[in-house]
Amino acid sequence: MNNWAVILGASSGIGRECAIELAKNKINIFGVYLRKPKDYIQELEDEIKSYGVKVIYKKMNAASESNRLDAMKELQSIKNINVKAFIHSLAFGTLKPMIDKDPTNQLKQKQIAMTTDVMSHSLIYWTQDLFNNKLLNENSQIISMTSAGGNKQWSNYGAVSLAKSSLESATRQLALELAPFKIACNSLEAGVTITAALEKIPGFQSMIDRTLKLNPHKRLTIPKDIANAVVMLCLHNTSWITGNTIKVDGGENLTN
Repeated sequence: MNNWAVILGASSGIGRECAIELAKNKINIFGVYLRKPKDYIQELEDEIKSYGVKVIYKKMNAASESNRLDAMKELQSIKNINVKAFIHSLAFGTLKPMIDKDPTNQLKQKQIAMTTDVMSHSLIYWTQDLFNNKLLNENSQIISMTSAGGNKQWSNYGAVSLAKSSLESATRQLALELAPFKIACNSLEAGVTITAALEKIPGFQSMIDRTLKLNPHKRLTIPKDIANAVVMLCLHNTSWITGNTIKVDGGENLTN
């Protein structure tokens, strides 16, 4: 089989590290990104190629249906392709309160819809198309990236929290429906991780300070911790671990 990983949000943070670690394990990379400059992507592609694999990076809005269908056509053109892993690592949402004394500062319907569509619903649509185009096979792994924000509430995080809860639910439903085909679906719940997405959250420094006190490892989660878990799931060749939200946080919640 010609094994590939399809990674949404593949240019930075957790998605970038997943691409690198999977490439080290001889899985070819099809990465989707939105904002990074061309020279940055070229440098990243060169690093991934240095591990002896093929790499394709596509600049696109992953929530766009037309972009997604174009990606499917390109994937289908790859001879003997097997999508060993589909990794959903999109971090794009509106950080505003649901309720505020100033109504103009409240989350709007379009903002909630956009956040949920990008961070949750897109998982379903990409999985449907990968399955319908026979790009997923027995022991393929579908992995969505969630956070403690799916079950905890933080200021200005309401739309993202809503999306993360939805993402986890969608992952469980996909696990149920894909189990007869021996395709696994899990969410990875990262601990507090230094990424560009974290730094956009108002009050993120207090989250960091609190985590450093709570985590028994006395450090924050790093993207490579999550990538290592992804590699473990992708290489174990079974669909028996499925339908879970797996904490990858160094025990961050043990004393929380």
